[in-house]
Amino acid sequence: MDNKSEVRDFLTTRRARVTPEKVELPGGPGRRVPGLRRTEVAMLAGVSVEYYSRLERGDLGGVSEAVLEAIGSALLLDDAERSHLGDLAGAANESPVRSRSRARSRPSGISRALQLALDSVTAGPAFVRNGRMDVLGENALFRALYSDLYALPDRPVNLARFVFLHRELAEAFYPSWSIAADINVAILRTEAGRDPHDKALHDLVGELSTRSDEFRARWGAHEVRHHASGNKSFRHPVVGDLELVYEAMEPMGQRGLNFLIYSAEPGSPTEERLRLLASWGATPATREARETRQTAGRHPRNDDARREDTPR
Repeated sequence: MDNKSEVRDFLTTRRARVTPEKVELPGGPGRRVPGLRRTEVAMLAGVSVEYYSRLERGDLGGVSEAVLEAIGSALLLDDAERSHLGDLAGAANESPVRSRSRARSRPSGISRALQLALDSVTAGPAFVRNGRMDVLGENALFRALYSDLYALPDRPVNLARFVFLHRELAEAFYPSWSIAADINVAILRTEAGRDPHDKALHDLVGELSTRSDEFRARWGAHEVRHHASGNKSFRHPVVGDLELVYEAMEPMGQRGLNFLIYSAEPGSPTEERLRLLASWGATPATREARETRQTAGRHPRNDDARREDTPR
């Protein structure tokens, strides 16, 4: 992905949504832009119009933290957007050597210790994903929860592909499909800013943009987010509606991955349904069918990573 076009489009879309009234500037009729003018952003940020125009053309080379902070305040950016702008600036100033080093360090699987940690979570679904929404490891309850996803031949299992390319299944599974779609795109857009040279991410975005109008429209909005905690609703084909809370964390030894755990409120109907889901997922027929599908479609890079971490 072209970093300059990413910067340009991000700053342009952020500027377009800030009306003069939001920053206590006079508005009035006759304005030809939907949000602030470049001159107004420059004034609010305390930089020259020429300098801000250079930034909005995509040139973040040498920009200081103080200027980024000032631009973030002028455009009313939230924490996720400020981090994204910082990532875009970091990528613009990254050396080719550092870029190649980052590419080599991208994890393609998880360690045996991390898989054991996942398996130790038995009361709720838990999984590890990367910024491309590939599921690199999971526990038994997560496989049972996403049974329709694991029935598909696609490997590695990818949550964004499920949402956009298997729309009928996804809409049945997510009571609020549009929210799930927004979240997936925002996470992918955040990852694109953090690691713009990830070829697998380029390929995924190209595939989804080509095959899904809904994805393409959302991708163009340049929304980003930190997916740290919150509530999720699911509609499982066997146990019904589930209302869960989730918490995400980054494993210290494998940066760029997210370890997410879903939980139910104690004593709630969802807690009982999770117990039913665990029993259903553990039945011999269900387990055998799942293992057969996994073996047939297993992603070799993940297997290699797991074998490397398995004591001989």
